[in-house]
Amino acid sequence: MRRDSSETKRKILTVCVRLFLEQGYKNTSVSQIVDGAGVARGSYLNLFPTKDKVLLELVETMFSGQFDMARSIADDALPPVYAYAVETAIQMTLTELNENLREIYIEAYSFPDTAEYIYLHTTAELKQIFGANFPDYSDSDFYEMEIGTAGLMRGYMARKCDIHFPLERKLSRFLTAAMRVYRVPEEEQAKVLAFIQSLDIKAISTKVMYKLFAMLEMKYDFKLSNDGETEVIR
Repeated sequence: MRRDSSETKRKILTVCVRLFLEQGYKNTSVSQIVDGAGVARGSYLNLFPTKDKVLLELVETMFSGQFDMARSIADDALPPVYAYAVETAIQMTLTELNENLREIYIEAYSFPDTAEYIYLHTTAELKQIFGANFPDYSDSDFYEMEIGTAGLMRGYMARKCDIHFPLERKLSRFLTAAMRVYRVPEEEQAKVLAFIQSLDIKAISTKVMYKLFAMLEMKYDFKLSNDGETEVIR
């Protein structure tokens, strides 16, 4: 019975992740999921009473290596804040490259379970990066600050870039606000922003996006039908 349950869960996750990426989270219905997975509706609901429970599985995979990836882009000799800036800039840029990823990220920052996972996952990173600025702060203090900066992140992600609000300005606005929260000195803020502006963040994020797609295809054993379609930022 456990093997049957595990196989059913695998089939459901495979269909869900593929459909979320191909047609969007909100456009994916329970009927599409159970039909695609070839499982009974009751079996699906027993494993995933709500669709955001499936989203949590996806978010855990997506967020698992983001800071390590950012550190590989930022020079090891640079202060840790640079890795934070790269990681958040990539997240935000991903949502401009692909509308279905935008929806996934926005929903992830909105639902209680997925948001809680992000808060907890990021808190440890924030303490490591900004701990020197807050020598008396506990994990709880960083957790509470993360709730605020995650809200900023969600708000900026939800606002699409256009000619009046280009990506470069969006990244600058968010990073300036976040770095002020974490007491990064003004002179250091300017250097971090200049570093981000020196990167081809769109090209970097595009590579990250395809690596993410490839990782998800391998983990869940499926092939995207439209993984080459991205939205061009002007």
